[in-house]
Parts: sequence; C-alpha cells; structure tokens
Amino acid sequence: MIRESLRRIFALIKKEFITIWKDPKSRGIIIGLPLLQLLVFANAITMEVKNIDAVVIDRDNSVESRELLSRFEHSPRFRKFYYAENEKDLKEKIDNQKVQIGIYINNDFSSSIKAGKPVNVLIIADGRQTNSASIAGGYASQIVTDYNNEINHAKGAQINASLRNWYNPNLEYRWYILTVLVSLLALVITLLLTALSIAREREMGTFDQLIVSPLSSFEILLGKTVPPMVIAMVLTCIMTLIVVTAFKVPFAGSAVLFLISIFVSLLSIVGVGLFISSICKTQQQAILGVITFQMPAILLSGFISPVEDMPLFLQYLTLLNPIRFFILLTRGIFLKGMGIADVTLNLIPLLIIAFITLSLASWTFKRNLD
Repeated sequence: MIRESLRRIFALIKKEFITIWKDPKSRGIIIGLPLLQLLVFANAITMEVKNIDAVVIDRDNSVESRELLSRFEHSPRFRKFYYAENEKDLKEKIDNQKVQIGIYINNDFSSSIKAGKPVNVLIIADGRQTNSASIAGGYASQIVTDYNNEINHAKGAQINASLRNWYNPNLEYRWYILTVLVSLLALVITLLLTALSIAREREMGTFDQLIVSPLSSFEILLGKTVPPMVIAMVLTCIMTLIVVTAFKVPFAGSAVLFLISIFVSLLSIVGVGLFISSICKTQQQAILGVITFQMPAILLSGFISPVEDMPLFLQYLTLLNPIRFFILLTRGIFLKGMGIADVTLNLIPLLIIAFITLSLASWTFKRNLD
C-alpha cells in the first residue's frame, strides 16, 4: 500500500517537473527572474533610517556621563534607550537586533575629563544593517564630538568616539542587501510556483482528471509541494554561491543550519501558496493572490524598516510572517555565524506557521473537492 502510494506521488511529482520545464514562461520566471533581480536590486535598492534604538552601559555613572547620555536622549534621531547591567546584556540586544547601536562609557570617564586626559566613548553599531549602522554611528559620533567641543573649551579634555561595526566591520552595504535578497527571492519563487500549480490544472481542464485518479488529496498536495520546494532549494543554493563567490560576501555560519533554515522557511510558505491556489480558478487570480500576500509580507518583514519601529499591533502581526524569520536566519547565519540555539529560536515560529498554513491549505483543498 505504501509502495503504491509512493509510486503515485512520484508520478505526480515527475508530471509537475515536466509541466514546469516545458512552459517557456515558467522557465524564465523560476531561473532568469530571481538571478536578474539579484543583480539589479543589489545595486539599485537604498533605504532610509528614521528612528534609532540604543543600549547603554554607563560604568562611570557620573555627572559628566549622564550629561553626555542626556544629549543622546534628547536628540530627535534617537527613540528608545535600554540600560544594560553588563556586556552580555548589551551583546544580546544587538544580536537580537533589538537596537541599532550600543554605547559604552568606561569608569574613568569623569576622572579623565577632570584631569584633562583623552578618553574614549565606545559606539557599537550592528553592521548587519549597514544603512542603519552608518547613519546611527554618524549621529552618535556627532553628539560625542559636540559634547567634546563644549568640555574641551571649559576643561581642556579630549573625548573621542570609538566606533566599531559588529558582523560587518567595513559596512559593506551589499552584504546586507544580498543576504536579504537570497531569502526574499527564494520565498517569492516558492509562493508563485505553488500558487499556480492547482490553478493551472483548473485552467487547463486537467483538474477533473486529477480528482478521478487513484491519488488521494494528501498525495496530490504532496506532489504539488515537492517540485517547488526542490526548485527553490536549488535556486537558493545557486544564489548563495553567487553571493559568496561573485560578490565576496563571507559565509560565517554552518551550511547545514542554513539548509535546514531554508527548508523550514520554504515549507512555511508552501502552505500559503497552496491555499491561494486552491481558492483560485485561474492562474491570473492566483498571481493577484500572490501579489496581495507578497507586498504586505515583505513590508512587515523588517526588510525596509526595523520591526521595532512599527506600531505595536503590526509587531504582533509580523509573528505570523515567515519572511521575517527567514531574513533573520539568512542574515544571522551568513554574517554572524548564528549558532544552533539562536537558529532554533527562529525555527520554532516557522514550524508553527508551516503547520498552520499547510493545515489550512489541506482543509481548503479537501473542502473544494467535496
């Protein structure tokens, strides 16, 4: 029984691959389009930062250090400030992208100013978000410079801003945009292929033949799921290879964790595509459904603006967005070398989303069959 079921599923998978490959438009969409977008977007996309969140460690806790920090707090460029007790807390907030920069004031800050000696204020920027890091670091350095000019005039001390960019020391903008594009393009291709699969059968008049075949509804859905997953996985690996070799973006993480993250992320989006496909009668309707879901999902992924800067109800809504977690995983594994604990933390919501979307797609498909 199991062997016969696997034979039927394999036959459907083979049919799907042949159908996709024989259609010249499909070949152009799944191969040419993502590679072209990768090359164009890498040079064309720019972003603007409006709000900056910061984490602070003030070891000196003096009048002088509090005066400097008040300059940050009253700056229109900065929004939220988190006061950390230790370096671990500061690192965690930057790692989790809760803040864009960290400010560290050593315990000799006020004594050095009073003695007229030079003293450094450490500014740490999250280099994974190159645009935010560059702007935030520039604003922070300017505030320190302005404070230094005031103090230097009164006491003759020299306060310097020591700027460090974590995970992307030279703030290579392409490092950020390319690692994000890998995940976005993979998800777009998966969503498009799955959304067109069942709608294409209806439009071509072969859906009734599929229903009366020995295939069960589960086997049909499985057969429709595997080809887009395989194609998207292969394309993602090709795009990753291009990013690493042609654009010289370092891959700091584990290839195994990266592949697992890709698989789970694509699985979570397959259910969305199948749901769209099961309720659409034509491929045109399916494409419109993809666009309807795709644009808000990208906007709520943290790609254009940080999730923390969004209204609270939208922040909760992003927890249902698989693109948000896939971007975090791709960027984190690529540039930071994210470990298994952090990867698992982001894979759990993706698995929940995958279960919900696939269950919804299965329920909708069976209901339409009935």
